[in-house]
Amino acid sequence: MSLAEALEGAASALPALGDSIRPANGDPARVLAALQPADRVAVLAWLFSHEPDAGAELAGAWCDEESGIEALFNVDETALAKTGRKALRRVLHALRARGIAPAPPPPKKIVATLPRVEEEIGAAFLSAIDPSGARVGYLVESAAGAGAHLFEMVLDEERGVVEFAAYTATRGEARRFVRTALSRQGSPATEVGADSLRALVARIAAGQPPDRSFPRAFTEWRSRVTTHAPDVRTPGELARAELGTLAGDTGKRAAELVASGELGPWPAPVPVLRKAAEALQEALKSRLIVSGAQARDRSEGALKEAIALVFDPARTELTAARLEETAYILWKRGKEDDARACLAAARGLREGPVVDQPVARALLEATLGPVLEKLREEEKSSLIVKP
Repeated sequence: MSLAEALEGAASALPALGDSIRPANGDPARVLAALQPADRVAVLAWLFSHEPDAGAELAGAWCDEESGIEALFNVDETALAKTGRKALRRVLHALRARGIAPAPPPPKKIVATLPRVEEEIGAAFLSAIDPSGARVGYLVESAAGAGAHLFEMVLDEERGVVEFAAYTATRGEARRFVRTALSRQGSPATEVGADSLRALVARIAAGQPPDRSFPRAFTEWRSRVTTHAPDVRTPGELARAELGTLAGDTGKRAAELVASGELGPWPAPVPVLRKAAEALQEALKSRLIVSGAQARDRSEGALKEAIALVFDPARTELTAARLEETAYILWKRGKEDDARACLAAARGLREGPVVDQPVARALLEATLGPVLEKLREEEKSSLIVKP
């Protein structure tokens, strides 16, 4: 008899547990997550009594989880038939060979013991911000019983919560996910505080554009991924508080990171970029130039006009926020000077005229490079006309 068939027999023989066993469709991990500690022992005991081979198969599958091992150790061998006892002993012998044995019995004088509490699990990770301005976040937290929730989301300071998915897993699976995320060389994920990630999600959700609805799953789980203590900071705010900025940094280093492709370009929406490109192209139409200096002044004026069109107050603030969030990632990856440069650029955007900020110019140039290149070529080949 297969394990799935044996579990169906257990569900029929133990009707109080049937609603927990049947939805798992014979999956040992899902059965383990669905049952309470005492119920796991009852299911194992029934299988070893009636279907010893299936009982050994389920016990072997549960041996990778601490809660499964605990259930196995609590099966009363004396209540089993001979074949069931032999099957149980084979599994216990395999565990002892791995150095796993039940804890010694407590002293007889102990009258009562506290129930064992399942170990909680919690972790959070963020990727760097990609060229479009989006990033991926992961939140892992304990669920009822022996399970865990894993939330995966795509976040964008401008577009809000773009995608959201919720998964359930055993805590063993969740721990393996966390270990993999932390140990992978060159991993795009950086660990953050769980509440810090919730604060970031809450901020981004609060700015969700009216014309973009939340993903359905996010609406269902919103309180779980946004509720945080009032004094918790987002990762970017933590970086700003801990690092400060480089002395004398005018934002040039952040502009260099943009030019090298390590940062940005986080383009504005197409209609905004079209207006900026039209302003630059308008400057190209005028061919009457008295001097090379006048050509430079014309191109500089056109560039500043385009920067002002793209970086209105709202876009300036969200770009500063992206720079601060990038600073956290760089800081945790050991690039403190680059992190401080991003913080300096963010402060410059908030405090100074945006048209004078090197990082704003670099982001625009990375987006509208071909149009700006034509403008520079025009400067070089400008037509000098006598009065």
